[in-house]
Amino acid sequence: MNVVFLSPGYPAEMPYFVRGLAEVGARVLGVGDQPEEALPEPARSSLADYLRVDSLWDETAVLGALRQALGGVAVDRVECLWEPGMLLAAGLREALGVPGMGVEQTLLFRDKERMKHALETAGVRVPAHARASTRDAVHAAAERIGFPLIVKPIAGAGSADTYRADDRRELDDALERLRHVPEVSVEEFIDGQEHTFDTVCAGGEIQYFNIAWYRPRVLIARSVEWISPQTVTLRNTTRPGPEAGERLGRAVLDTLGFQSGFTHMEWFLKPDGEAVFVEIAARPPGARSVELMNYACDIDVFAGWAQAVCHGRFEQPVARKYNAAVVFKRAEGPSSGRIARIEGLGQFMARHGSHVACVNLLPVGAQRRDWRQTLISDGYLIVRHPDLQSTLEIADRVGTDIRLYAE
Repeated sequence: MNVVFLSPGYPAEMPYFVRGLAEVGARVLGVGDQPEEALPEPARSSLADYLRVDSLWDETAVLGALRQALGGVAVDRVECLWEPGMLLAAGLREALGVPGMGVEQTLLFRDKERMKHALETAGVRVPAHARASTRDAVHAAAERIGFPLIVKPIAGAGSADTYRADDRRELDDALERLRHVPEVSVEEFIDGQEHTFDTVCAGGEIQYFNIAWYRPRVLIARSVEWISPQTVTLRNTTRPGPEAGERLGRAVLDTLGFQSGFTHMEWFLKPDGEAVFVEIAARPPGARSVELMNYACDIDVFAGWAQAVCHGRFEQPVARKYNAAVVFKRAEGPSSGRIARIEGLGQFMARHGSHVACVNLLPVGAQRRDWRQTLISDGYLIVRHPDLQSTLEIADRVGTDIRLYAE
């Protein structure tokens, strides 16, 4: 099977998906704008060939260069697991006659207003919402929806440029910060716990799914520097809350007609037990969430995805052994500083080390990362335990007992 994989070196998880494809027997042609020597090792050693292009955003030029590189060789799949490249991948599929999502279907996963309209038409519970490209249109939507509300880009990813507004003044402040965004989605603020429903599908059937819980909800985690945000993969998905999310997620996938690949859905569980859809992307979650799935089941989801898209089945032995939590750390000190010391890690490991699956903190001397730009921040730990409450307690200890200092 010949697979074209867009952007094999970025984001950080992409080389492992390339590795998965090679391991299941695919011949992978990578297409990206990085020099080949700059690709991370798992990608370099797993690619059969690599095509460097000047820009991934010039579809005509990419298609021409790709046709020349292929030299008449047929392509079986075009894969892209990075949000900005989804429409490029769809256009290439259509131009090359490759199965998979075309442009119109991809827009349902990229354009938040199209997405919500299609789902509410099918009876799926979504927040009240409106599309707006002018200040007056935003104010009109706010009048109809009511405060508090959320304003975010129509085609954004994650929580970038996403703001909560509790009144007209906060809304105008948000609009000032969104002046660079041409079109926004204005939507009802849903009060509740924020969760994910992540799937690997083949032939329109869910082969594997994961439900995770964001602690705290992403908008808070992205706004308050001292917080150590957590993503917690849940072992027991048959409790009423996760069950409601699973039903919601299956309805979303059926409505949008998703066939093969990874999806990442976000939803809220309200205090009354209602599950409310937020958005879905035709890609895996970021911020080490696939790594978290691996530790929860002791499997290789990267390879499982490759099995699904190449051979129509997810062959990893799924047994939910653990709840697993990734906890992201932010150093105290100047944002432009370097890591000067790490305190509490030794004591934490002495007490909880048997439940720690991964430690990946920036070393002393390393330049801090901008926590506003990356949830990974200054590193992370992954912990796991069969019992949910024990997992949460250990994860909270990562937040309180381990401290990084920058100077």
